[in-house]
Amino acid sequence: MNVTLPTADALRAALAGLLDGLPPKKAAQAVDRLIASYRGTTPTDVPVLRDRSDVAAYAAYRMPATFEAVRSALHALREAAPDWVPATHTDIGGGTGSASWAVAGAWEGPRTTVLDWAEPALALGRELAEASGNPALGSVQWQRARIGTDLDLAATDLVTVSYVLNELTPQARTALVDAAAEAAQAVVIVEPGTPDGYARVIEARDRLIAAGFGVAAPCPHSDACPIEPGTDWCHFSARVSRSSLHRKVKGGSLPYEDEKFSYVVATRFATQPVGARVTRRPQIRKGQVLLELCTRDEALQRATVTKRHGELYRAARDTDWGDAWPPPRTRASRFRVRIVPGPRAEHDPDDRTRHDPDERP
Repeated sequence: MNVTLPTADALRAALAGLLDGLPPKKAAQAVDRLIASYRGTTPTDVPVLRDRSDVAAYAAYRMPATFEAVRSALHALREAAPDWVPATHTDIGGGTGSASWAVAGAWEGPRTTVLDWAEPALALGRELAEASGNPALGSVQWQRARIGTDLDLAATDLVTVSYVLNELTPQARTALVDAAAEAAQAVVIVEPGTPDGYARVIEARDRLIAAGFGVAAPCPHSDACPIEPGTDWCHFSARVSRSSLHRKVKGGSLPYEDEKFSYVVATRFATQPVGARVTRRPQIRKGQVLLELCTRDEALQRATVTKRHGELYRAARDTDWGDAWPPPRTRASRFRVRIVPGPRAEHDPDDRTRHDPDERP
């Protein structure tokens, strides 16, 4: 990533500048209501963000985490298609612009349009973009649009849909994914890293494949997901640094949180998916590293990497949840690691279901 482009630090600085003076009590109340909506299973056909207070609270509460989750998904897209650069980008339900910041940080030059039905969110997103001082963000087009069954999209290179599907009815979700597939060359969908969020991602993944797309990430293939429904779910984690404002609004004390998310990246053009993806936090034991993998050929498997693998062992110790395996730019392809067939091993619950003490469930 070009260090001159928008970063998480720049986003936090823009948020702090615009939200300075936000009454903590009012913000906390708005955050509580937003958390209830975020956890809810009943879709809504009205904007979740109703007014400036809601939007300001949302921006402080969710933008850094959404930015990091989308940035992770875009990084996977760039790994799979290193030579592809979108000229145009449409962010559906983009609200205050988290995904737009991530796209502006991934590539130089894309012309972004943010579509959202909440005018207060668009207004604050515009303010944040202008406060960034970044030309790409300053040129973003902010348009009010109803995100539902009548969504009409112009042709675009890249569509992002982040943390939106949960707000829609099943019919509207289907219409949105179909509209994105018709308009875009690449579609990135990000949802909460919960069983329900994963289910929505899989539903979208299936529709994109049916529309002629190939999966670029996180899966190493475009076949059916090998996870048996109801037994597990695929999700990943991004570390989010909290500003003092973020900690105040969320009522937490930790300087960070781990944002859990599920995602799919699908394209109409050829990509180079990873050979395998690390789907859980690696277990580092004496003289060995245990990796849970989704692979191109063997589906869900465990790889045991030991000291005798030399370079590959050192790479495994530095490998993180969500990374490609074997790591790019290593000589790992010369090695073979022991693959243990059968069900994946149990892990510490903290890796799958529990969050940090003051993080949202």
